[in-house]
Amino acid sequence: MSKFELKLPRMGESVAEATLTSWLKEVGEKVEMDEAIFEIATDKVDSEVPSEVDGVLIEKRFEVDDIVKVGQVVAIIEIAGEADGLVEDTDNTEETSDEKLASVAEEAVVKARETVGSPVPDYTSSERFYSPLVKNIAKEEGVSLTELEAISGTGKEGRVTKNDILDYISGRSNGAQVATQPKKTPEAPQPVQTKKEEVSAPPKIVEKEESQIKVGAGDEIIPMSRMGKLIAKHMSDSVSNSAHVQSFIEVDVTNIVNWRNKVKDAFEKQEGEKLTFTPIFMEAVAKALKKYPMMNISVDGDNVIKKKNINIGMAAALPDGNLIVPVIKNADQLNLVGMARVVNDLAERSRKNALKPDEVQDGTYTVTNVGTFGSVFGTPIINQPQVGIMALGAIRKIPSVIETKEGDFIGVRSKMFLSHSYDHRVVNGALGSMFAKAVADYLEAWDVDREI
Repeated sequence: MSKFELKLPRMGESVAEATLTSWLKEVGEKVEMDEAIFEIATDKVDSEVPSEVDGVLIEKRFEVDDIVKVGQVVAIIEIAGEADGLVEDTDNTEETSDEKLASVAEEAVVKARETVGSPVPDYTSSERFYSPLVKNIAKEEGVSLTELEAISGTGKEGRVTKNDILDYISGRSNGAQVATQPKKTPEAPQPVQTKKEEVSAPPKIVEKEESQIKVGAGDEIIPMSRMGKLIAKHMSDSVSNSAHVQSFIEVDVTNIVNWRNKVKDAFEKQEGEKLTFTPIFMEAVAKALKKYPMMNISVDGDNVIKKKNINIGMAAALPDGNLIVPVIKNADQLNLVGMARVVNDLAERSRKNALKPDEVQDGTYTVTNVGTFGSVFGTPIINQPQVGIMALGAIRKIPSVIETKEGDFIGVRSKMFLSHSYDHRVVNGALGSMFAKAVADYLEAWDVDREI
């Protein structure tokens, strides 16, 4: 027998490490080539790492939540024959391997004895994918198919992981204790509340912190996904870290709307890409960042880092309700056709969870299109470590005063709001407002005779 070292593969030029989020195989389990062994995460992108050989997993070098650097050995797989990446066995390693395999075999025998004579749940009728490990745990703990189907998975594409099934089992076993806790809660504060002069006393704050949210009979408890937890922390940290200020400006985009309606069919036929409003807005933001480079910065303690490249993050909503921000690198160097290609590609692969880790890194400014969901404007939270983010509101046809040499008159115009959030620690109101005005000026000056 020989051993194969499964290393963390390179995931992009700017990605040097990743967090191991879950093991999909356990020591002693057989693995096949291209079968996923473990899952890793870099910021908001989840990826599965497959085995490069057929064999048996005999050693894990890292635990869940450990940070792994690119090129480090994560797992050892025992195989028959020769393959690239093999390591020679030594007397010590053979002894250690034999001990581990013996221990695994002993555990398997114990588990087999425990399950003999017990009814074995059948999970084959489910259309949902469950790893062998999850199925084994479910069988050992008597989790029915109905219960298994109801578990919200935190793995890729909603897959139920080992931690998900263990958390469910733990919650089920502690259900009786949780149910009794609300009964004790109201009794503790009663003596304090009987005295009116003590109602506003500091101890009341402590009691409130110790209270729990009551869960009714028909309520559903949905655990936050790993991505959801990351987003929640990222947003909370941003609000705590940056002094958020907003500026709003209304923009007349009638010329853009008319121009796009005129050329969109020819654009798609000629370039093979759909022309949405997003690349047009991204082009305007890139120009404004070039005009006002102090919006293209980050804060590092008492220092301001002025970024050389203009890399615009494009906030994209995912089907599962989460959010991801792929980055358009060197956006100021793209023409409209190039911008449309990049925008469409990133949006499509975002929805399919097919982004590479380095495609969500190194953003210097972010744009979010809240108008997609009908919002007129919003107050977006800054995507750290950037200092600004712009929300694009919905385009609406509204009556508007039009000024001409012959006088003013009322006409129907297509208008939208730009909402600019910026970090007031380093961006004052003048710069924040001038930047938003620059974006608006670029959009309102759109050439209706522009060639594709």
